[in-house]
Amino acid sequence: MNFSSKLLENAVSEFSRLPGVGQKSALRLVLHLLNQPEQDVTRFSNALIDLKSQIKYCKECHNISDQDQCEICTSLKRDRSLICVVEDTRDVMAIENTDQYGGLYHVLGGLISPMDGVGPSDLSIEALIQRVQKEEVSEIILALSATMEGDTTIFYLYKKIKDLGVKISTIARGIAFGGELEYVDEVTLGRSIVTRIPYERNIA
Repeated sequence: MNFSSKLLENAVSEFSRLPGVGQKSALRLVLHLLNQPEQDVTRFSNALIDLKSQIKYCKECHNISDQDQCEICTSLKRDRSLICVVEDTRDVMAIENTDQYGGLYHVLGGLISPMDGVGPSDLSIEALIQRVQKEEVSEIILALSATMEGDTTIFYLYKKIKDLGVKISTIARGIAFGGELEYVDEVTLGRSIVTRIPYERNIA
């Protein structure tokens, strides 16, 4: 792609580094911003700078937050005996949108994937174990994507938690194998949470 401006080329190059954004889409976005009032572009860029410099991760559940503890963990309305384990913040948002779950969360920050060089020590697994040991937790819901990496992570977590005296369940598989939670419709995901099953049934 030939550019008439080095500034334009640099901006397009940065946008095209975003997931799912090719050069043509990046060019369309950059030209759109170029045609906006300067204050709008400044507000847009400041939002990104603030996001990177000020965002925090909840010290309890590791979800993205504006404070040291997120609103879910500090809410008095949540059932603190339930912890739903998810891959990342997108899954928290997907489950919250179902209005079918009222417990707490624990964000792993990824899935075990030896092919990608991601092992248990790269995830917040030890923090989860500590929560189960210290808090009055009655059930752990493993709500991970129906993929090979998700199943590997679920099995590893089960081995780590099974002797800690808590119920371990997984979401019902109304979700096709290979599916990721963020792309599942809210009705299906909500039913999968409500009709969760003990994990032991999956390995019997």
